[in-house]
Amino acid sequence: MSRPLQAEALPEQKPAYKKYAAAALAVAALALLAWVLLAPAPLRTELSPVTVGPMQVSVGNQGQVRIHDKYVLAAPVAGRLARSMLDDGDPVARGSLLATLHPLPMDPRQRGQSEARLESARALAREAGLRARRADSDLQLAASERARIEKLVAERFVSQQAMDKAGAAEAAARAEADAARARALAAQADVRSAEAALIAADSAGGEQRPLDLRSPVDGYVLRVHEKSERTVPAGTPLVSVGDPAAYEIVVDVLSTDAVKIRPGQTMWLDDWGGGQSLRAVVRLVEPVAFTKVSALGVEEQRVNVIGTPVDGLGPLGDGYRVEARVVIWEGQSVRTVPGSSLFRVGEAWHLFIVDGGRIREREVAVGQRNQDRAEVLSGLPDDAVVVRFPGNQMKDGMRVEPLE
Repeated sequence: MSRPLQAEALPEQKPAYKKYAAAALAVAALALLAWVLLAPAPLRTELSPVTVGPMQVSVGNQGQVRIHDKYVLAAPVAGRLARSMLDDGDPVARGSLLATLHPLPMDPRQRGQSEARLESARALAREAGLRARRADSDLQLAASERARIEKLVAERFVSQQAMDKAGAAEAAARAEADAARARALAAQADVRSAEAALIAADSAGGEQRPLDLRSPVDGYVLRVHEKSERTVPAGTPLVSVGDPAAYEIVVDVLSTDAVKIRPGQTMWLDDWGGGQSLRAVVRLVEPVAFTKVSALGVEEQRVNVIGTPVDGLGPLGDGYRVEARVVIWEGQSVRTVPGSSLFRVGEAWHLFIVDGGRIREREVAVGQRNQDRAEVLSGLPDDAVVVRFPGNQMKDGMRVEPLE
């Protein structure tokens, strides 16, 4: 009897969905490998965090130190000048003999000129006296304002910054009052000189008495204009005197910047040859502009800003160069980014922030700006990191990595 036929064992069949899953995984692995091999590398760029801290906005330019009050002693009448024994830099006291002049005989025209100079000197002396009284009034007002602010600071009604400004304003007013009194003394000395010239011309018998010209203030000889004996016409500069300890800073700025500057604002002096910045305070913004040609040949309207030093100037002297900058705005807790990180899109300011290794373009509101940083008013969190130098190749979503 024959044995029944048995079916041969067939290989086990895999479900169809497993085949498709394996194929999908293979395709994904190949795609991932291709992306790793062919994807562009992250763009290396400089990054900068958003900072919160003090910020200043200033206006500045090259300036120079000059003596606040310089007095040029000139010949009141034509005459023969005796040889001077003074040298540049010699100390002189008020009333010290600076030059001796032997007047020449006057004709009617010269007498008329001398009388006119005397009247002019008297008028200038009256004006200088009035200016001195006005400067004293301004000093009293500044002192009372400083005292009032000092009480408010003690009661915590105003900040210490207001006290600093009031103190600087009082210092500037005191310096201006001292300068006004010195100018009044110099104007009175000019009156005496003009009177002496007429007295010498009226000497009896035609004998001309020597005319002694004396220093109007305490100070130093800045320059002896006429050293040798010779005949000089009326009005010839003979000796310049001044007080080198009484300095001021003069710096010219664009007229568009000058309208932002006010007396009492802080002025800093940099790059003068020392290792630290020196502090001054703005005393005057001159009301008249002048035309100056820039290095590029462009005509500019500029204005002189005068500052009074607060710190000692040390070895600086008349005519020395400084880099002066006037602080026109400042804040203590200001959120800022590098100014180079901003770029224009229409009328708005944009920048790139870094989020998860990719850059995202954001629109921000910008406030104050200086040469290095810009204030961000809105549109940016405090802990953000921004691209310092965005380029034209950067697009939203691009991968980046920091450049050390």
